Amino acid sequence: MNVWKIARRHRALLLTGIVLGVAGAAATLAQPVVIGEMIEAVAADRSLTGPILLAAGLFAADAALAAAHAYAIGRAGENVVHDIRHTLAARLLRSRLASYNRWDQGDVFTRMVTDTSLARICMTQALAQIVTSAFMVVGGIALMAWLDPLLLATTLGCLSVASAVSLLLARQVRRVSVGNREDTSTFGSALMRVMGALPTVKASRAEARETAHLTGLAQRARRSGIRVSALSAMLTPAMNVGTQVALTVVIAWGMARVATGDMAPADLTSFLMYLFYLVSPLVMLFMSIAQFQQGRASVDRIAELGTIEQEDGGDGPEAAVEGHGLSFENVSFSYPGSDTVVLDGVSFTVPERGLTAVVGPSGAGKSTVFQLVERLYEPVSGTVRIGRTDTARMPLAQLRSLVGYVDQEHTLLRGTIRENLLYAAPDAAEADIDEALRMAHLTEVIAALPDGLDTELGERGSGLSGGQRQRLAIARSLLQHPRIVLLDEATAHLDGDSEAALHDSIATISRRCAVVVIAHRFSTITQAEKIILLDAGAVRATGTHADLTESSSLYRRLAEHQMATA
Repeated sequence: MNVWKIARRHRALLLTGIVLGVAGAAATLAQPVVIGEMIEAVAADRSLTGPILLAAGLFAADAALAAAHAYAIGRAGENVVHDIRHTLAARLLRSRLASYNRWDQGDVFTRMVTDTSLARICMTQALAQIVTSAFMVVGGIALMAWLDPLLLATTLGCLSVASAVSLLLARQVRRVSVGNREDTSTFGSALMRVMGALPTVKASRAEARETAHLTGLAQRARRSGIRVSALSAMLTPAMNVGTQVALTVVIAWGMARVATGDMAPADLTSFLMYLFYLVSPLVMLFMSIAQFQQGRASVDRIAELGTIEQEDGGDGPEAAVEGHGLSFENVSFSYPGSDTVVLDGVSFTVPERGLTAVVGPSGAGKSTVFQLVERLYEPVSGTVRIGRTDTARMPLAQLRSLVGYVDQEHTLLRGTIRENLLYAAPDAAEADIDEALRMAHLTEVIAALPDGLDTELGERGSGLSGGQRQRLAIARSLLQHPRIVLLDEATAHLDGDSEAALHDSIATISRRCAVVVIAHRFSTITQAEKIILLDAGAVRATGTHADLTESSSLYRRLAEHQMATA
């Protein structure tokens, strides 16, 4: 992702703001000349009406142009940061899971929120200020040269040392700003880590340890932030010292020359005004350079996040899906960057209707099978088909509309129950909503809530019990009318009554489409018309519960272990 290319989309508004700023600077530069004319008019006993009206016009124009400049640059900045955030958000949401999982969520958040704000300053406000301040400085120096080259040479001699020091400071500001951004991101990542596991932190009595850890990271960010502030704070005094020395020399030498008649009082007045006018633009120039350097560090961090790998095939014409059911054909898979084989030549078929259970010990590759069906990851080799159609040929939107997926975490989002329920099918009719709730045995649960479907849920669906969250996730998947429903540990957190109710729901759903469930409870497994036994990434056996009980020693061990722990 090219951040500067995004900024160039708004170059017309940015250039308009810069032109307004330059015009305002020109109005400012004309003011000392008019003041000089007023002094000459007084000395020559001429009318002051013309110079006064001209000066008033310049003051008004300066104010109006400054306001228009600030608005145009501010609007351009907001447009730029909006487009960057829009582009980044879209890329993150369409990123490959393998690539996204390599990033720390706190760092991603910092880059999306804080770094984009700093990039806005860099690419609009600081850049425009550099141009307008440079114009003001160059224009002021040119007019000072026109008034008196000797006084200008003296002035530049005093200011050159201060300018050199300011440039060195600006370079150092960028260097320490990069470190401060990294320290801030590290703190944000650590904070999100513990806040996402707050019950575990409390249960482990780790509040003091985590507080100490966060305090240490905050202290590191504080130290690097103080270094940025210290270097930035020296920019203005460095220029002020040079300006004050120049002002002292100009006043002393200029008054001496006026006394001897070598310089007109009006010219000295104009020259001193230009010197005063030069102070603020010089300070702003170097401060803007420092801001630009700080912002460049943020731009680089945003561009780095923009390189996150994207999923292929998100859009495009839908493929013709022939037939129903699901099949794996000699599928092998390893997670990116790992040599460990997770699936090794896996082949099986799932009928177009009915309940199929995928069973096996932990680490057998069961959840990976579901992730490959959803194309959250791509197989290293082999083919996954829905009907007779290779899922790799389908646009992701089409594929995921055909597959309802409930993951192990039964993930819900902060918001209302209705918003969570409609997440995969925002245009679902009320009749479909009622049917999905009935099939998930949630009708009475929702009716008992004071606000019904408009009840607000907290993070990860807090406000509902574990079993209720699970059934809500299942109802959500049913609303998209999938051909295949994937349930990862569907009954893991249900009590006996809820489990029995869900079994009835699964039986109902499986008469309409294919239901594939990863299960450890044999109360679920024994209901399946087909069982696929996985171990060490390979299919060891397929069949019914009776078939596998008779033919597979591994299946019998799993059954005996489950019975012993039930």
